Amino acid sequence: MVIPCIDLMGGRVVQLVRGEEKALEREDPLAMLSEFAGFAHIQVIDLDAAKGEGSNDAVVAALCARGRSAGIGLRVGGGVRSVKRASDLADAGAEKVIVGTAAFTPYGLNRGFLGELSTDIGRDHLMVALDSREGRIVVKGWRETLQLTAEEAIQQLEKYCSEVLCTFVDREGTMTGTDLDWYARLRAATPLGITAAGGIHTIGEIRALKELRINSAVGMAVYTGVLSLDDLRNESSGPEVQGLR
Repeated sequence: MVIPCIDLMGGRVVQLVRGEEKALEREDPLAMLSEFAGFAHIQVIDLDAAKGEGSNDAVVAALCARGRSAGIGLRVGGGVRSVKRASDLADAGAEKVIVGTAAFTPYGLNRGFLGELSTDIGRDHLMVALDSREGRIVVKGWRETLQLTAEEAIQQLEKYCSEVLCTFVDREGTMTGTDLDWYARLRAATPLGITAAGGIHTIGEIRALKELRINSAVGMAVYTGVLSLDDLRNESSGPEVQGLR
């Protein structure tokens, strides 16, 4: 399954390189829902909220409302640090809520918080972001590095969520290819659904990930035209890629 991405900053759609340098922006986030017509799922990340530098709540709510009315499954994350925030997003129409920073403590998983989230919105509606740089999980807008690795964390998450979003931050926005070996190790470590992001820029990579039963979240390659939406729609047709069970 191919999942186009809408990353928000200052009310606009942006694409960043490794979460730092802004490479491009577009003014109308709602227009992207029309541009991405034909895809069953779209990923929406509020980068301002993720960095703790404000939020795009009104835009996210509008995207959720329009996505729900159009029958599009929106996966929404960024700044989800309370059960209420997650619940509000689910009530607004998010099919899945993505939690990153708050899912962890300096010592490992934030099990109490994850348990509350899973109970409140349901395990099937919760995703955990395992954003990784140089082998370690990064949080707080990718500015703080934990000692925990994605391989270590992913095996502990099955009871809390139905899917993980694994971003290879080292190549995010670079269009230089992702790390298929890393994703193969993650696939071997868990039956959970996995969505890959970071550096994906060819149909070959998307097909290789599909062989691993891993979904592909694509951003920069779409916005720059390196990957055509028509080609991606063809790759996304057929049964959705789920976990191993």
